[in-house]
Amino acid sequence: MQLPEDFIRYTRAMMGEERFEQYLQAFNGDAPVSIRLNPLKAAGMTVAEGEPVPWCQEGYYLPRRPQFTMDPLLHAGCYYVQEAASMFVSHVLRQYVSRPVSMLDLCAAPGGKSTAAIASLPAGSVLFSNEPVRQRASILLENITKWGYPDSTVTNNYPRDYRASKLRFDVILCDVPCSGEGMFRKDQATIGEWSLQNVERCAALQYQIVRDAWTCLNPGGLLIYSTCTFNTKENEENIQLILNELEDCYVLPVDTQPAWNITSSLLEGFTEPVYRFVPGITKSEGLFLCVLCKGEPTLNGQNKSVKEIPILSKTGKIRLNLLSPPKSPPTTVETSLNYQQAMAYLRGEALMLPSDTPRGTVSVTFDGHVLGTVKNIGSRANNQYPKEWRIKTTHIPTDYETILRHT
Repeated sequence: MQLPEDFIRYTRAMMGEERFEQYLQAFNGDAPVSIRLNPLKAAGMTVAEGEPVPWCQEGYYLPRRPQFTMDPLLHAGCYYVQEAASMFVSHVLRQYVSRPVSMLDLCAAPGGKSTAAIASLPAGSVLFSNEPVRQRASILLENITKWGYPDSTVTNNYPRDYRASKLRFDVILCDVPCSGEGMFRKDQATIGEWSLQNVERCAALQYQIVRDAWTCLNPGGLLIYSTCTFNTKENEENIQLILNELEDCYVLPVDTQPAWNITSSLLEGFTEPVYRFVPGITKSEGLFLCVLCKGEPTLNGQNKSVKEIPILSKTGKIRLNLLSPPKSPPTTVETSLNYQQAMAYLRGEALMLPSDTPRGTVSVTFDGHVLGTVKNIGSRANNQYPKEWRIKTTHIPTDYETILRHT
C-alpha cells in the first residue's frame, strides 16, 4: 500500500517515529471487526464468538468478518456493524448525561453514532439525526428505522438550516466531514482522495459546521466533536480555534483506562483533554474526539423531563426537511420464518404461509424478531418489505451463520 508522501512526512513528524511505525505495522494485518448490540431488541442475547469492546458495554469484537448481509437479525435491527472507536460516543454520553435530553446528530449518515447515542441516552430522550446529502439521508433513515427506538427523527438539511430554524438541543454531535486519514486501512479509496489542500478545505468546513451547531446548543449542553482523521489541523488546531472564537466554550475530560491505549494530544503546547484512536496502538480504526461544553455542564443530576424542553416551538425562518419512515399496517398476527424463508422475504419475494394463517396483514419474524409485514391473501403472501431495503444478491448460503446467540 502506497501512502501519499506528504501524509507520511507530516504524520511521522506529528506522531513520532515509534508511534508512526506502530501505525504502519497495522497495515500488515486485517482491520478488527466489531458490532454493537441493540439493547431494545437483543436483550438476552450475546455474540456467538467474540470479546467485549472495553469502552462500550454493547460492543463486541468478532474473530472474523461474517457475511453480515446474510443475517436476518442484522436487518431486524438486533445489532449494528460499527467500527470500535466510533462506539466511544456511547461512553461519553453515559458519563455526562443522566437525565432525558434532546440531542442532534448533525452529520449522521449512515447512522452508527446515532444508534449508539439513542441506546445510551436516558429513557425519554429525543434524537434528531441529520444528513445533508439526500442519498445518504435515505440510508440513515433505514438504519434509524430498523434500530426501532421511539422519539427518533431523521432530517435532510444543512447545518446552516438548523441554525436558521432556531431549534435548541442539550447535546449536539458533530462527526464532521474530514480528510479520512483514519480510514486508510479500511477503505483504500480514501488514500487517493487525500491531499494537503483537502485537509485545509476540511478544516475550514468543520469549523463552520461547529459555529452553526454552537448556536443550536442550550447553555450547559455538550458538543461532541469527532473526525476520522489524524492531523492536528482538523483536530487540535480546530479545537483551539473554537475555544478562542466561541463564547463560554470549555473542554471536558472523559474517563478512560490506560489499557485502552488511547492517544492524547499530538500538538505541542496543546494540553486540553482529547482522545485519538490510532490503528496499531488502539484496537480500532482512526478517530479523534473532543467534548466541548457551553458554560457549566447541566445534564447530570437533574430530574427534568425532555417534554419541558420546547425544541419544536422555536422554529425560525425555515421548515426542516423531515424524512418519514415507511409505515406498515398495524398487526397482532405473527408467523415465524425459517432461514431460507427469511432471506426470500428480505429479497422481496412473495411467501407461502401455513394454511391456518389468518388473511390480511401479518408480521413475519425470524428467531423471534420482526423483519416486516406481508399481506396474506391465502394463495400467497405479498411482500411489503420496502423496495429500497431489499437484498440484491440471489446467492443465499444454505446454512445460517450464527452471529448472535441467546444467553
